[in-house]
Amino acid sequence: MNVRALLVMLLALSTPAFAQGFAGLGTDAAGYRSVEPGRTFSFPTDHGPHEGFRIEWWYVTANLEDADGNDYGLQWTLFRQALAPGEEGEGWESSALWMGHAGLTTGERHFSAEKFARGGIGQAGVVAAPFEAFIDDWALAGDVAAEQAPNGDTMANVSVNATGDDFSYAMTLRTERPPVLQGEAGYSVKSDAGQASYYYSQPFYRAEGTITVDGEEIPVTGTAWLDREWSSQPLADDQEGWDWFSLHLPGDEKLMLFQVRSEDGSSYYSGTWFTPDGTASPLANDAITMTPLGTTGIDGRIVPTQWRLEIPSRDFEIITEALNPQSWMATTFAYWEGPIRFSGTHEGKGYLEMTGYDAD
Repeated sequence: MNVRALLVMLLALSTPAFAQGFAGLGTDAAGYRSVEPGRTFSFPTDHGPHEGFRIEWWYVTANLEDADGNDYGLQWTLFRQALAPGEEGEGWESSALWMGHAGLTTGERHFSAEKFARGGIGQAGVVAAPFEAFIDDWALAGDVAAEQAPNGDTMANVSVNATGDDFSYAMTLRTERPPVLQGEAGYSVKSDAGQASYYYSQPFYRAEGTITVDGEEIPVTGTAWLDREWSSQPLADDQEGWDWFSLHLPGDEKLMLFQVRSEDGSSYYSGTWFTPDGTASPLANDAITMTPLGTTGIDGRIVPTQWRLEIPSRDFEIITEALNPQSWMATTFAYWEGPIRFSGTHEGKGYLEMTGYDAD
């Protein structure tokens, strides 16, 4: 990172907008663009950045397995943060700050790494077609232009790579199915007060490639999930964190569930159930129950790493188990992120992200 980018980052971290994390997700968003229902999504354009909104991310998780049946998980995330409303500007006038997170999980170990970059100077950014999202030498990139891509989707076939201390990965992700919209046609509500994001996913990737741990290359295959969200104030000011699940169900069905926790102990729930052809069934706040069953002490925090998830209307009840309960992302804004297994009325694998668990 160059000195000027470091100064920009430190200035940003000192502002009230960062009090709740990277984007100050519950702070007032005056001057930024708002999220409204009824938006029409367009691909590949929406794979690219959305100027005028305060926070945005490109987020990949993968459940992987080697030839001996050992399980692994990986995460790759790029965040775009606008430090001021309006057009971001070019070159050194850019108001964008970028942050990258990479994680790799085994049954015994968890690795994490992060990068920060200044916008406008070629150090990080996203282009919709041909698709590329990058920060320094980490990249999530498509291999064809829109007119050559399946369904015109420049993210149908992508490669993803990252390197950190003692770990790296290089994977290809492929699908023939178009992206799917979360919530009500891509409008994802996060609170009773109406805070929301625009949100779509690609949960049907097949993954293949190699991971490297302490210099040992391990061929792996599995499934991967992409999430894309952008907003300016996705949380209410009294919400302090969330628990998010992406689940690969039998028969190639997919399920996303989350709860956003408030300071008074209440939660707002949401989810979407996808059939194998991508048909979406949104799940209402009162349709979902999430119950923590077991906890793990991590970095001075008590984090729930075993859960019961229930959707009575669908005769759905599972218990999740973390592949590695110590899957702590020791990044500037720390959180839990790792692969899970689940059993009950349905069996499979998935990913869990948990934020807002403060140290005692």
